[in-house]
This record gives sequence, structure tokens and C-alpha cells, in this order.
Amino acid sequence: MCRSIHTLHNFEPAASDDEVHAAALQYVRKISGTTKPSKANTEAFDRAVAEIAHITHHLLEDLVSAAPPKNREVEAEKAKERSAKRFATA
Repeated sequence: MCRSIHTLHNFEPAASDDEVHAAALQYVRKISGTTKPSKANTEAFDRAVAEIAHITHHLLEDLVSAAPPKNREVEAEKAKERSAKRFATA
């Protein structure tokens, strides 16, 4: 999976429209193999991003979890710690 796409489910507050759009954009970029479509493909690219963002909103609304909501700051700190360990110089 694309590393730029982050988990959006079970956070308080819920994922914003911008976060959902960014994830959809990264997904479309990954599967299309381009970060910026040609003029001929821009409409299809933008439509795909919008449709995936729309479906993602529905998915996030419908998912349920018994776990308590995660905190964005705590999760970001955990990610930084994992990154520091992963890329630590010996």
C-alpha cells in the first residue's frame, strides 16, 4: 500500500474532508502511475479522486469499532518513533 495513505478510521475527531481527499488522491496516483495526469486524462483522474473520496466517506461512516477512538497526536508520535528506529544510523 502507498505509504502516504494513512489510516482514517476510528479517530477523534473523525477524518476531515481534506484527509479523505488526500488519501483518494494518493490512491489514484498510485494506481494510475502518475502524480499529474496529462490534459487528456485530467477529467478521468479528477473524477476518480472525487468518487473514491465519496465512497471513502461512506465507508468511514459505516465502520464500527469497539476500541476507543485514537488520538492523532499520539499516533503521530508513535509513527515518528518507528521512523527513527527504522532509519537510525548505526
